[in-house]
Amino acid sequence: MSILVTGGARSGKSSFAERWIMANTDQAIYVATAQAFDQEMKERIALHKEQRDQADFAWRTVEEPRRLAELLRSFHSDSSAPTVLVDCLTLWLSNVILAAEDQKDMEQNIREAIQNLAEEIKGYPGQLVLVTNEVGDGIVPEYPLGRVYRDYAGILNQSVARVCEQVFLVTVGIPIELKSREYRL
Repeated sequence: MSILVTGGARSGKSSFAERWIMANTDQAIYVATAQAFDQEMKERIALHKEQRDQADFAWRTVEEPRRLAELLRSFHSDSSAPTVLVDCLTLWLSNVILAAEDQKDMEQNIREAIQNLAEEIKGYPGQLVLVTNEVGDGIVPEYPLGRVYRDYAGILNQSVARVCEQVFLVTVGIPIELKSREYRL
């Protein structure tokens, strides 16, 4: 079963995803996609890791900033796939965009990365919870790279939501399940 958890910054989406995992299994792999390029980010990462360590739960943390589809594939190479929490897809996307920024076929490479990830999520045989940011509700970014990021974050979130069995929107700490309420034409 795959679940997408989305919301704005500090909406409570990561906390909800962690609580969902802890309520539904006794151990899980926490895939962290953030990279610590500055002191503030190093402190954020350390705080999140400390909070997981203090929880009465068997988290195993794996850091993977870009090769997320390959990592998920490696988890189910045997007969049983572990429960996995990925936090977060939009940080993964920024890593993919920045790695592809100087490449000739940047947008094609980004689209392929998103498609590969969505296919891997669709075929994942275990419980998989993915956290992402909803970034399309804000202002139009001033710079081209910001607009590329915003556009591909929307494409990523839609692609992943299509293949997930459940999608939660978390706002002000309140999770609402969306997929079961989807209006279908």
